Amino acid sequence: MNRSKTWITTAAWIAAVAAGVAGGYWWAGREGSADMTNAEPEAAADEREVLYWYDPMVPGQRFDKPGKSPFMDMQLVPKYADEATGAAVDIDPGLRQNVGIRTETVAIGRLATTLRVPGTLAWDLNRESVVSAVAASLVSRVEVKAPYTRVERGQPLATLLAPAWSTALAEAHALRQAESAAARELQAAAQQRLRVLGVPAGASGDGSVTVAAPHAGVVSEVLVRDGQAVMAGTPLFRINGTATVWLQAAVPQAEASRLRAGTPVRARVDGLPERRFDGEVETLLPQVDPATRTQQARIVLRNPDGVLAPGMFAEVAIRPEAGPARPLVPTGALIATGADSRVIVQDADGRFHPLRVRVGRSGDGRSEILEGLKGGERVVVSGQFLIDSEASLSGLLERLDGARDDEAGNMPDESVPDESVPDEGMPDMRMPGESEPDDGMPDESVPGEGMPAGDASAADTPALHQADASVRAIAEGRIELSHGPFPTLHMPGMTMRFPLADPALAEGLRVGDSVRVWVRSDADGLTVERLEPLADSATGQQETQP
Repeated sequence: MNRSKTWITTAAWIAAVAAGVAGGYWWAGREGSADMTNAEPEAAADEREVLYWYDPMVPGQRFDKPGKSPFMDMQLVPKYADEATGAAVDIDPGLRQNVGIRTETVAIGRLATTLRVPGTLAWDLNRESVVSAVAASLVSRVEVKAPYTRVERGQPLATLLAPAWSTALAEAHALRQAESAAARELQAAAQQRLRVLGVPAGASGDGSVTVAAPHAGVVSEVLVRDGQAVMAGTPLFRINGTATVWLQAAVPQAEASRLRAGTPVRARVDGLPERRFDGEVETLLPQVDPATRTQQARIVLRNPDGVLAPGMFAEVAIRPEAGPARPLVPTGALIATGADSRVIVQDADGRFHPLRVRVGRSGDGRSEILEGLKGGERVVVSGQFLIDSEASLSGLLERLDGARDDEAGNMPDESVPDESVPDEGMPDMRMPGESEPDDGMPDESVPGEGMPAGDASAADTPALHQADASVRAIAEGRIELSHGPFPTLHMPGMTMRFPLADPALAEGLRVGDSVRVWVRSDADGLTVERLEPLADSATGQQETQP
């Protein structure tokens, strides 16, 4: 009985040990399979080549190792080599339609633009006359006493009495009546004396003479009165012709070189909005206004019915000479970076890549491309900034910068001003909702040319973006802010650290202060350019934005 029990116990123990050994082998095999299964994606992840790490909010700044972003409260994101699309950006056709990406073919044409500038009317000095006294005399009667009186040619202006003339006329008259031979010899001398004294042919015997207008026009100045004694050469009247008037127009310096004598002009004045007046450029004055950087153009306008008057303000439409045929792109397709400009080009495979260009003149909504395009390419005219951002993430812009640096080392220095920003020589004088005035000029643009963009422009001063915030920390040229949304950046409120453009901006600020912050956004991220306290930090009250 005891032997039987012992045998059963021994058998049960052996069975338990065998089951444990078998379970151990099974578990070990299961763990090994799991380890190998998990090792495959880890190995695959380890095999992916990381090009760099970046902050999605500041894609232009790159880091050589992972970690926390110095700009945002988030971890840096790796950029893998297999995610780079090479030399172009691929965008799904459906996405192109959703975001409104449109392209246009680059055309070759001449940029024949209409330049609109302000101007002021003045007398045409080529049609001005000054009536003067030809001898010492007494003004016995003034016929035209009021300035700006219209006169006709030959109309009497004043009557003068010259004592020297009366004596000479009396002697000539007496000799003319004499019959002696000696008197007849003196007649020629008397007539010569009258000519020397300047006595007109119609002078009366008492020495009085009537001064008449030399041509039709307006008496702009009356310089004498009845009974006034005048010396020889004294100005009596100033008369200005009205058949033409001068228009002094302020032309932007960049456009002045395109004007020539005889360039056609059409003008309109505010007092006569329904009429247009034609003329041509007479000359460019050799002086530039240092305040406005404009050059005065003297324009002769025809004024057949005399309705134009000096001092009137006019808007001038000038059509300068068209430049040579060049590739033309919509001005809106240009991406101006400050140092240069680029466009987004679509290749034959439908992929997009940035291309640096050198821009010439702009106008009528188009810009000349001096270098970079040849014509026939398709450029993005809407949605190009989205593609440009993707190109920045893909490293295309860095390769573009590298190519520019290589070219700069092999090219001579021949800086050409970037004219992709339309000239601001003349402000837009239209009221909101008012359509652009019709200047009446015929459209002489070459096919492929557009209408001017005006100017848009690229300012030298970067735009600043504003939000309200609370100071969390200040250290080592940086400030940590808990800020509200930046509407112009479409950036929500959060807490993050910003570099200070000048450490002195944070002087006097303490943790907990409410401030208004202005930041600059560029390839290096967001930088604080300006800080203003909103309220006393002890109260913790924050000023409300209007």
